Amino acid sequence: MSEAVTVTDRLARLIEEHDDVRALFAGEWIQYRTSAKLPDLTWEAQSVCARINRVYFDDPGEAMRLFHELIPGAGSGIDFRPPINLDYGVGLTIGDGTFINKDFLIVGGGYVTIGRDCLIGPRCSIYTPNHAEDRERRRAGWERASAVTIGDNVWLGGSVTVTPGVTIGDDAIIGAGSVVTRDIPAGVVAVGNPCRVLRPIADDSPRKD
Repeated sequence: MSEAVTVTDRLARLIEEHDDVRALFAGEWIQYRTSAKLPDLTWEAQSVCARINRVYFDDPGEAMRLFHELIPGAGSGIDFRPPINLDYGVGLTIGDGTFINKDFLIVGGGYVTIGRDCLIGPRCSIYTPNHAEDRERRRAGWERASAVTIGDNVWLGGSVTVTPGVTIGDDAIIGAGSVVTRDIPAGVVAVGNPCRVLRPIADDSPRKD
């Protein structure tokens, strides 16, 4: 899949109208706690997540409507299980046919791209922000986001953590409990903390004798 990010009409307007939003999605240093706009966006996204989680089993159609309202870059045929918890929906792209299991968490802003036909296991987390290392700048709240890209047909096992700036290639499998701190190439099984390539994916398609 292409690693190009999706900029929806709403996000384009926010970037044009608010310098802090522009800086966040440009990967520049920001001060979230003193921003005039960013806390409002996360409050809105988390509020919609709470509504989705509350109504999902009583009114799944309404839950799905809210899901697509929250994530304008979500494709068709996506299936998910609550609870979900997102800081921003406007920078998230999810490809057609992806399945997201319960307790899915995305912390921080910036672009997050999840490809088509992915399997996201329970309690998976994606983190995009890095806080300043310098003690004074960290105390002052400086941080910046780095985009995360997950290719098509990727399987994240349960409780996988993906850290800022990581790209995971198409068809990769990430073992349960792994912490992905560096890029993972396409077509491999990778496991561990930090996550490392274990082996290429075996061809287990049925034989035609």
